[in-house]
Amino acid sequence: MTHIIKQGNKKVYDGYKSFQYLEAGVDFKEYKLSKENDRVPPFVYPVSIDEEEEVQQILEENYIVSMHEHTFIMPEDLQEFYEFRRQGRDWTGYEALSQSGMDVVFENFMDGTAMVTSMAGWKWSDVIHDLGIRYSDIAHQDMVIKAERLADLYRAKREGKIALVGALESSTMIENELDRLDILYGFGIRTMGIVYSEANQLGSGLREPNDGGLTVFGKQAVKRMNKLGITIDVSHAGDQTSLDTIEASEKPVTINHAGARTLWNTKRLKPDSVIKACAEKGGVIAIEAAPHSTITENHPEHNIESFMEHFEYTANLVGIDHVAFGPDTLFGDHVGTHDLLSGQLSIKSAQMANLKRVEYVKGLENPAECMPNIVRWLVKKGYSRQDISKVVGTNIFRVLEATWAK
Repeated sequence: MTHIIKQGNKKVYDGYKSFQYLEAGVDFKEYKLSKENDRVPPFVYPVSIDEEEEVQQILEENYIVSMHEHTFIMPEDLQEFYEFRRQGRDWTGYEALSQSGMDVVFENFMDGTAMVTSMAGWKWSDVIHDLGIRYSDIAHQDMVIKAERLADLYRAKREGKIALVGALESSTMIENELDRLDILYGFGIRTMGIVYSEANQLGSGLREPNDGGLTVFGKQAVKRMNKLGITIDVSHAGDQTSLDTIEASEKPVTINHAGARTLWNTKRLKPDSVIKACAEKGGVIAIEAAPHSTITENHPEHNIESFMEHFEYTANLVGIDHVAFGPDTLFGDHVGTHDLLSGQLSIKSAQMANLKRVEYVKGLENPAECMPNIVRWLVKKGYSRQDISKVVGTNIFRVLEATWAK
């Protein structure tokens, strides 16, 4: 007799596809998009039947949050990527998200590759264009809701929906205009990185050979974000800029997609000093899974085991109350995208030359499979229900309670 386990935390999805309210070929150019599911062989982290029942119960009963994802769908043919991005219209993987087990997803809009008017990304007008188009699409369906207050996160769970939190990985587009932070808040942005890999008006990114720390304007921006209720992130900031930001902020700061440099010596990951400073201020460190990031000497081939080694190291370093997950995945060929954009996103400058390349990260390939497999791993390893609840959601909620507008 086959043992059938009901999927926990399934969402109320009615089959909506992005921009179906428009006419393809008339209102926009149509591209063949990557598969949302089964682009690569699906992987379910192996657990027993009893453990799987516990996993599904956890997904059903707890708030499941990913602190960093890109829920858009890449074109299948990556040679079309630049043309695709210049159209300024991104499709969201609603069907796959409906099966992801997530209640809250931090959507990090792809503005490092926002190329409507410029090939360099991070331009103000392109960012506004990107936000408006995506939120227009979201406004035409019912499963994903635009999250602007904490109440929206709780409501999404009750109603079988997914709360989408608007996030930007850098503040480059505000240039030297503090009021642009208010405008972005008005558009729905609730968390922002200080800087991406390259330096900007606020501070130094991880790519820079010399990190001068947070600038005077950067300190003003931190103060404004604290007042507005924008959660500040330092995932891509240089070490000194990260430390300065944590010190300057009156509220907790996040590292919403990184890992531990002690386990793999690359600037893309954070040293113990920054991780500790973030936790001491009440922040949270969310572990990322973008290809070739969270690998270790024990697991040089990037997979869920290397990813979770970073989780356990960080939890042991600063405590289980300060760790969460921000897998940083997308729907499509992530490795191919990195290869295509290695210069655009400064990826090579943050990687070690001797890493073992993979075609994809097994078990953490896209936003739909990450959180269920993470929960399976935690259950398999014997983590308590209380600790699992913290790292899959409530640690993040605590930081949002401290940083968002009431």
